[in-house]
Amino acid sequence: MNMKQTLVVIGNGMVGQNFLAGLVASNARDRYRIVTFCEEPRAAYDRVHLSEYFSGKTAADLSLVEDGFFAEHGIEIYLGDKAASIDRERKQVTSAKGVIVDYDKLVLATGSYPFVPPVPGHERPQCLVYRTIEDLEAMKTAAAKSKVGVVIGGGLLGLEAAKALKDLGLDTHVVEFAPRLMAVQLDEGGGAMLKRKIEALDVKVHLNKNTTLIDDGTECLHKMNFADGETLETDIVLFSAGIRPRDDIARGCGLEVGPRGGIVIDNQCRTSDADIYAIGECALWNGQIFGLVAPGYAMARTVVADLAGEAGSFTGADMSTKLKLMGVDVASIGDAHARTQGAMVYTYQNGASEIYKRLVVSQDQKRLLGAVLVGDASAYSTLLQYCLNGIELPEHPDSLILPQLAGESAGLGPDALPASAQICSCYDVSKGQICGAIEAGCTTLGALKAETKAGTGCGGCSALLKSVLDCELTKLGVEVSTDICEHFPHTRQDLYNLVMVEEIKTFDELLDKHGKGLGCEVCKQAVGSILASHWNDYILEKQHIGLQDTNDIFLANMQKDGTYSVVPRVAGGEITPDMLIAIGQVGKKYQLYTKITGGQRVDLFGARVEQLPAIWQELIDAGFESGHAYGKSLRTVKSCVGSTWCRFGVDDSVGLAIELENRYKGLRAPHKIKFGVSGCTRECAEAQGKDIGVIATENGWNLYVCGNGGMKPRHADLFATNLDKETLIKYIDRVLIFYVRTANRMQRTSVWMENMEGGLDYLKSVVIEDRLGIGAQLEGQMQHVIDTYQCEWKTTLADEQRLKRFRHFVNSDQADDNVVFVEERGQVRPANAQERKHFKLIEEAA
Repeated sequence: MNMKQTLVVIGNGMVGQNFLAGLVASNARDRYRIVTFCEEPRAAYDRVHLSEYFSGKTAADLSLVEDGFFAEHGIEIYLGDKAASIDRERKQVTSAKGVIVDYDKLVLATGSYPFVPPVPGHERPQCLVYRTIEDLEAMKTAAAKSKVGVVIGGGLLGLEAAKALKDLGLDTHVVEFAPRLMAVQLDEGGGAMLKRKIEALDVKVHLNKNTTLIDDGTECLHKMNFADGETLETDIVLFSAGIRPRDDIARGCGLEVGPRGGIVIDNQCRTSDADIYAIGECALWNGQIFGLVAPGYAMARTVVADLAGEAGSFTGADMSTKLKLMGVDVASIGDAHARTQGAMVYTYQNGASEIYKRLVVSQDQKRLLGAVLVGDASAYSTLLQYCLNGIELPEHPDSLILPQLAGESAGLGPDALPASAQICSCYDVSKGQICGAIEAGCTTLGALKAETKAGTGCGGCSALLKSVLDCELTKLGVEVSTDICEHFPHTRQDLYNLVMVEEIKTFDELLDKHGKGLGCEVCKQAVGSILASHWNDYILEKQHIGLQDTNDIFLANMQKDGTYSVVPRVAGGEITPDMLIAIGQVGKKYQLYTKITGGQRVDLFGARVEQLPAIWQELIDAGFESGHAYGKSLRTVKSCVGSTWCRFGVDDSVGLAIELENRYKGLRAPHKIKFGVSGCTRECAEAQGKDIGVIATENGWNLYVCGNGGMKPRHADLFATNLDKETLIKYIDRVLIFYVRTANRMQRTSVWMENMEGGLDYLKSVVIEDRLGIGAQLEGQMQHVIDTYQCEWKTTLADEQRLKRFRHFVNSDQADDNVVFVEERGQVRPANAQERKHFKLIEEAA
């Protein structure tokens, strides 16, 4: 006999799915048959990172549901079917498609809907909202036939929506009714700084604007009419003017709702009906709607506890937030507007670096009440812990936001945090829980995340989590080593400084002076990279060749079948017809698979090792150079056609891209480096996703640093604006050499930036303000790299002895007969395992 009760969950958004995940992991799991209704055609996905859909992420990438989750836990889910009504007397839920489910307990996780102001004309074509993946698809369709887009609403979601329009290549505007952006989170100074930074990205901001009518435009589809008499034409109107709780199903069944909407709940998240709960943005607690995901997760945990018969209550939530809006760091903590009686305010503003910081402290200056950070949010974790845990402030509270002198630190160490301090708000993980997991054996960051879930939500607590881990391991007597390996008691940065200061030019010399043993693959390749970066010698010299990996030894990337790829440099993506023909002739002659890359080059695949010299001889005779695709070095400088051809271009992006690629080609670094140069803010070269990004504006070049694509994409940070070419190149020289000197082994610029104490602000002080007094030295080192450049393939082809290395068998010129190709789509590709078996059978039969 089945004694299980039926639990129905209406809504499968982020909070609804979090509730289900918590429930199936709880003691209450076996008490319930679980049924959930999901109005959308897909299960829960990450709305927090919705804008990343335009950066290449798919709906599957954004999904929050593990494969097989519902089947594994026996959860019945009705996708694409909205729960339409609740009959509380019969305790039944009826869906839009006529499904009727009896319930014992019911959880409402219906979320919210975008508020669309009742402006005449709001229902016109291409007047859209920004909420779901379907909304994003509608935006993409509309953008394909549009030039201008306007977002109504300058809050968090509005600025995210503006980024989405910008990513779609539209001339973008933000219209805000209030006198500043992010009026809820930021004070006047912070809002002004954010406006300045957003406008530097060529997004026009219109404040104090009340839209009264949307009608036909002259140049664009729409014309927006404002109460002050001004107008603005646009093709797309995107409403992002806040949210409203979806409480219609609750109203329909007589549950208590607030005067301005929201389903009223108590501290256990129960509604006016004891068998019905409400969680997330649809719920009204103590007269307040919580529009962030973390409070929704806290409500979900409370309901799970209540269903399991355990103690748990929701008593409000911290609404502090930290995010990156269009590459601009913004954070707000606690009472940012200093509304507390007797509150005192400290403000720091750096106009040149476009940084604004504000502290709100108690009258006795001992407690932090709130903070605003714009342009540099590196202090967010420290300030949040001061605020949440009531930690007494230092004697001079302003030291927490003022620039730190060399050697000083105003940071709050992990030891200063109480065990009750919340480290991860997404999963409500305290410092005490983290310390317990470390004591139980979680001694790596990955193990700690897997055990506690801390750092696996929004990721904002990762740095603090690592800090707590290192601190606790040290206290447990576990040495947190920073040595590069067992052969050198030094970091990579230490080794670089030793090479530079003592003018060490070989691995053996460095090992004799500062190491022990014979070395290993880790230290050999790291030192090989350091020597190549600093001295720029030919990497296949006898004293260096043992430090190189397979790709560097053969000056080509080894592929899965043992063949190699050939990638000639195509600076800036510009290539003449004759050079294009030359590549085609080489590809045809040697039967190579040919593909255009994302970096605007031509890759030739399938070259056997003994063919490489002959292939490269023909390419060099045609005017090509090595593309260094095999090395941790500058790879490509991607460009759009710029002002030369494009009607939107404001400067010569191709010319600058070619100049930059030829300047930095051959620079060896801790990891690969990619550039992008766009001729206008439509950003066709995707410069804001590169290690170094340059975008032309009417006032000069804007420089972005430390972005990347790949497994963990990072938007580049805006570093400097309106630069002339000479200053731009000087800053790039300094950034790159400072990265080469100070990064860890195999560390991308993005991770280097995130781990750098002081972050972007510190890097600006080193590069722009020459805080360390090494600017001329950095430029001089880059000039040495430029002056000593050589095409490694050209050097290799000139030496008969070195060419002997390029054969498969040491004692024979015979080719490797294990390399087998099949033809597909008019080109060759490596044979798969089944095709190899067939080939072998034919060979044996013959």
